[in-house]
Amino acid sequence: MEKLLALTDLLPWVLAITMVGVGGWVVTTWLRIKHGYPLETSWGTALHPTTDREAAERIKLLTTENAQLRAELSSVKDRVQNIERIVTDQPSRLSKEIEALAIDKGGNA
Repeated sequence: MEKLLALTDLLPWVLAITMVGVGGWVVTTWLRIKHGYPLETSWGTALHPTTDREAAERIKLLTTENAQLRAELSSVKDRVQNIERIVTDQPSRLSKEIEALAIDKGGNA
């Protein structure tokens, strides 16, 4: 009889711990799905390890866009370097270069 009473006193705690464990598993799975992580089996292998065609196409487009943006950034860096050179050069040197270009254009025309 005492063992039965001890078991009934312990049963709510066992149920509470079980519910917390199941609830934690549900929340973890929901967070993985929400953030795009692959679901795993109990052994740690992905359930769907292959990528679909849509994801591969998206990666291809992003790679192309990334290359274009890098090229544009390189061009902008070159322009900024030229502007910095013009701004930091001595005014007399700049005016001499402008006059030389004007004379060269006038002579070639």
